[in-house]
Amino acid sequence: MEFLSNTVALSRTQFALTAIFHMLWPVLTTGMGIFLVIVEGLWLKTKDPDYYRHARFWAKLYVLNFGIGVASGLPMEFQFGTNWAPFSEAVGDFFGSILGFEGAVAFMLEAGFLGIMLFGWERVPPVVHYFATIMVAFGANLSTVWILVANSWLQTPAGGDFVGGKFIVNDYFQAVMNPFALKSILHMFFGTLETSLFVIGGISAWYILNQRQVTFFTKSFKIALATAIAVAPLQIYIGHLSAEQVYQYQPSKLAAMEAKWETSPAGEPADWSLLAIPNSKTESNDWEIRIPNGLGYILEFKKNLAEPVLGLKEWKPEDRPRMVGLVYYSFRIMSGIGFFLVGLMLWSVIQWLRGKLSMNAIASQKWLMRGWIFAAPLGYIAVESGWIVRCVGRQPWVVYGQIRTADGVSNIPASNVLTSLSIFTVIYSILFISTLYFGSRIIRKGANLELPIPGEEIVLAPAEHIEDSRPVEAK
Repeated sequence: MEFLSNTVALSRTQFALTAIFHMLWPVLTTGMGIFLVIVEGLWLKTKDPDYYRHARFWAKLYVLNFGIGVASGLPMEFQFGTNWAPFSEAVGDFFGSILGFEGAVAFMLEAGFLGIMLFGWERVPPVVHYFATIMVAFGANLSTVWILVANSWLQTPAGGDFVGGKFIVNDYFQAVMNPFALKSILHMFFGTLETSLFVIGGISAWYILNQRQVTFFTKSFKIALATAIAVAPLQIYIGHLSAEQVYQYQPSKLAAMEAKWETSPAGEPADWSLLAIPNSKTESNDWEIRIPNGLGYILEFKKNLAEPVLGLKEWKPEDRPRMVGLVYYSFRIMSGIGFFLVGLMLWSVIQWLRGKLSMNAIASQKWLMRGWIFAAPLGYIAVESGWIVRCVGRQPWVVYGQIRTADGVSNIPASNVLTSLSIFTVIYSILFISTLYFGSRIIRKGANLELPIPGEEIVLAPAEHIEDSRPVEAK
C-alpha cells in the first residue's frame, strides 16, 4: 500500500495516535484538580467529613490519570526531534522554549506538590495540604496554557519573521499572545473543566442509580451540577468566539468546517449546512440539508454578510484541507455534544428546583441519572473532535501559511516510522485497557466512609468489647 511507504502520512498518523491518546488523561486531571480544590475547601470550611472523603476518593482517579498522562506525553514531545526535525530546527527557538516552560514550570509544579496532596494528609497542617492541592490544580491548568500557546502559534504565527527558513523572534510577548492564544486557552480550560464535571457527575449518578452510598455521592453530583450551570453555557459562547477567529484568520479551515465549496460574497446571505456528504473529487456535496441564511446569523448575527465567506474552490487543491468530511463532522460532533450537555444541565436544574434531587428523591430520577452516565464520556469525544478540527483543518500547513507539513517531516525510512507506530499502538492499547481496569476497580469499590479524619483523636473500644476492637472516633 502507498500509505505504508509514505513517511509523511505515517509520521502524521503516529503523531495523531499519540496526541489523541495522551489528550484523554490531562482532560480529566486539569478539571478534576479544580474539583479537588472545591471539595477540600468545603471540608475545611464546614468540617463535614464527607467532603474530606470525597477528596480522598476522587484523588485516586486523579493520580491514575496523571500517571498515564505522563507516560504518554513524553513520547509525543520526543517526536518533534525524531519525526519532525526540519520543523523543530526552523521554529525551535520559540516553539521549543514554550514546550520547555510547560515541562519545567507547569509539570514540575504539579508533580512537586502531588506527593503532598496524596500522602500529606496527616503529615502537614491542613492549610499546607490545601495549598498543595491548589498548586497541583494550578500546575495542571498551567500546562494547558503553555500547550495552547504553542499550538495557537502554529495556527497564527506572530512575533517574528521567517528568515532563510528559520523563525527569528522579534517580540516574544507578541508571539506568546498570538491572535489565537487567549480564546483557545479559555476554550480548552472550560472544555476540560466541563468534561471533568460530567465525568464526576456521571460516576456519582452511577452510584445513585445503583443505590450505593446515595447520600455521599449526591453531594458530589450536586457540586458537579452547580458548577456546570456556569461552565456549560459559557463553553458554548467561547466556542463561538473561537469560530469567529477561524473566520478571520483561517478561512480555508472554516470552509472545510462548513463543507463550503463556493464563495458567499459580502452583502449577501449565506446558507448554513446542517448535514452533508462532502465529495472532494467533485468539489461539491453529494447530499446536503441547508438552513437558509443560517451561516450569516451564526458568524455575524445578521442576514447579509459584512465580509465574504470564502469557499474551498478559492484555493488550489494542494493548498486547502483535504479531509473535508473529517473536519466537517468533527466540528458538528463537538458542537452537538456541547448543546446536549447544556440541555442535560437544564433538565437537571429543573428537577433540582422541583425538589426531585433531595436525598430522599434523587434515587427515583432514573432517567436523569442514566442521562448523566451516558454523558460521562461525551466530553472526551468533544475535546478530541475539537482538536481534529483544529489540527487537521490547518493542513497542509504545520505552521499556517509558512511551513508545509510535508516539508517539516524528518528524512527517515517509512519502515522505521511504521515500526514505531506499531509499537505505540500495542503499548497504548495495553495502557488504555489497564487504566480502564484499575479505574473500574476504584469505582466498583466505592468510597471508604470509615476513613478517619485527620486531627481527630482515635481511641480503642472498651475492654469488655475487645472482640470488636475496631477504632472509634472520640466525640
